Amino acid sequence: MNDFDFFPESYGPEYATLEDWVLNESIRFSLDSPGIFNITVKRLIGSLSPAVELLGFGEALHGGEEILLLRNRLFQQLVQKHGYSAIAIESSFPRAHAVNEYVLGRGPASYDDIRETGFSHNFGRLDANRELAEWIRQYNTDPSHTTKVRFYGFDSPTEMTTSDSPRQLLQFVLEYLASVDETEDTDRSDRINALLGDDSAWENPAAMMDPEQSIGCSPAASALRIETEDLIMELTTRRPELVAKTGDYCYHEAVQYASVARQLLDYHALLAKKVAPGERIMNGLGWRDAMMADNLAYAVSCERGRGKVFAFAHNSHLQRGPARWQLGKHALTWWPAGAHLQEIIGPGYAVIGSAVGVCEGDGTEEPGDGTLEALLTAVPGPARFIPTYRGRGLPASEIAALRVRPGSKKNPGYFALTPQSFCDFDWLAVLDSAGYTRGGPDIP
Repeated sequence: MNDFDFFPESYGPEYATLEDWVLNESIRFSLDSPGIFNITVKRLIGSLSPAVELLGFGEALHGGEEILLLRNRLFQQLVQKHGYSAIAIESSFPRAHAVNEYVLGRGPASYDDIRETGFSHNFGRLDANRELAEWIRQYNTDPSHTTKVRFYGFDSPTEMTTSDSPRQLLQFVLEYLASVDETEDTDRSDRINALLGDDSAWENPAAMMDPEQSIGCSPAASALRIETEDLIMELTTRRPELVAKTGDYCYHEAVQYASVARQLLDYHALLAKKVAPGERIMNGLGWRDAMMADNLAYAVSCERGRGKVFAFAHNSHLQRGPARWQLGKHALTWWPAGAHLQEIIGPGYAVIGSAVGVCEGDGTEEPGDGTLEALLTAVPGPARFIPTYRGRGLPASEIAALRVRPGSKKNPGYFALTPQSFCDFDWLAVLDSAGYTRGGPDIP
């Protein structure tokens, strides 16, 4: 399969040059002009298939301030005008439960109480994420808004340098079953807690690169995987009873927690395998993205009949084509969540990628001639949306000849646009510049 196998059958008008495409198709907007922005969003959403249930919005780099603000403003319009009922962000699936409780008015009274526990990757410290949660909470307090907006995290409970213990996931399932059973199975809880042991063994950073340090294939971990399978089997066989007692949403939430626990245990087993370092990293990235896709499919199934889901993560997770990352000497390639979603929900998935011209705080300098970013920022800004038509109707030779801009001098997490970007995204959101985060850590 090559990258251009991702093109759809239908496409837009024919353009002789990419410059013609940019001049004719770019839709200029500014967050300082709400009226124009709202009309722009209406045009973008109107271009998508009515079958879309999940709209992804990728960020070119984590922490780009204007990208985060654009996300917030875009989501507000999607909720108020276009039938969206949930947002899912690149943050730990189990941790996001606390944020969802907060925005629904059932959790702590202050955002500060969930800032650390409700997010992974320190994302709770970003001011834009505080503003997002506070807006959803305020929206939900209005009694005229009968469909309350939900918040999901769809990332796996892992990091590049560490991984979570499955304790939080399994404890959630045990508490769910205890809430509906007249007699709690304390023996099972005791067995699982004994097998879990000390969380530090699961969270050992050295295990990420040294299989000898991983407990993923230890006798206790293997026994815990069997206990988790037994939990999933019980949830499945008792479905009619449990749904009747707790409702459909709570039941499927418990099932997903159990499923993610199983996937996390599989991830730890993957860390215990002895393979070449590059293959090890690539296997972990691939499994993480597969977990992400599963969590997003779960969110879509929960919202079906209520509304649509808006997903926000790095471009590399939401794109349709292969993800590629040059990490030191390792050239990594794996299938991202967007590629899985293309197979899982097909035309129900659409995605917007993003790019910036300059981000000084991130070390991202002028893109340089012959790059897609330079071509797109040459038209008036400060920001613009443009449909890609997945490359159809555009000059293939010019696309293939595009240069890829150099990466950031400071941030290896900045991924430039490439010729594959035409295949990966339905639209691009391109900003002249972006500042670096309010509330986040500085990049050294």
